[in-house]
Amino acid sequence: MATGKSIRLRRIMGKDGRALVVAMDQAAVAGPQGQKRDPAQVVQAVAKGLPDALLLTRGMLRHGCESVPRDMGIIMRVSGGFTVLEGAREFRDRIITGVEDALRWGVDGLAAAVKFGHELEGEFIQALSSLADACDRWEVPLLVEAMVALRGSAGLSEEEALAVAARAAAELGADLVMLKYPAKGGTLSDAIGGCPIPVLLIAGETLRDEEVLDLVRRAQDDGAAGAVLGRNAWQRERPDEFLSAVNVSMGRGK
Repeated sequence: MATGKSIRLRRIMGKDGRALVVAMDQAAVAGPQGQKRDPAQVVQAVAKGLPDALLLTRGMLRHGCESVPRDMGIIMRVSGGFTVLEGAREFRDRIITGVEDALRWGVDGLAAAVKFGHELEGEFIQALSSLADACDRWEVPLLVEAMVALRGSAGLSEEEALAVAARAAAELGADLVMLKYPAKGGTLSDAIGGCPIPVLLIAGETLRDEEVLDLVRRAQDDGAAGAVLGRNAWQRERPDEFLSAVNVSMGRGK
C-alpha cells in the first residue's frame, strides 16, 4: 500500500486495527434532525465517546470542525446529490465532490455509496471506479457503502448478495467496505471471508441500545473490522456514554 494511503488509514483505524466510525452525513438528504440542528454541538457530544473517525459532509465539517479532536480521523461523504424533497423512491446517489476538493478540507478518507443490483448499477460502478482511480492517484483511502437491491440479486439470498457486493467493492478499488447485517437470519461470515479488505458493519436502522451492542458483537464474531453508526449514536441523549459502551463491546477499555 502507498505510504500516503497507509498513513491516512492509520488515522481512521484504531491502534487495534479496528474502527468505530460515527456517520453524521444524513442532514444533506433529510435536513435537520434532532441534535444535528447544531453541527458543532453534536460533533462535540459524539467526539467525547472516542470513536476512531467521523464520517461527515462538507457542511457538518465546516460548521463542526472546531469540535473535532486533533487525533480523530475524518472521512468525507462525496456521494449524494438528492434530498427527500426530490420525491424519488429509488436510490439516486451520485458522486458530487472530487478527491482534490475533498483534500482541501483536510480529510483522511472519502466515502461513497453503491447499490448493486439496481437498474442503474452500471452507472454507479463506473462512477465508483473513476473515484477509486483518483483516490489511488492521491493516496486517499476509499470507504464504500455497498448496498444491495434484492430484486436484482439473481435469486441470491441477502447473505449471498452481500458477499457479492462486498467483493465487488473491493474489486473496484475500495480500501474499506461497510455492509448492513442480513435482515432475516444469516451472518456476514461469507461476505467477510470472501473480501480481501476490512469490512465494517453499518447499523442504519434505529435500534435500542442493547440491540446495537448485540449487532456489533455478532458482526465482530463474524470477522468484521468495526462498525459505522449513524443515528444509533448521535440521536442518543448521551452519545458519549453510548459510544463508550460500544467500544467496550468491541473489547476496548473496561
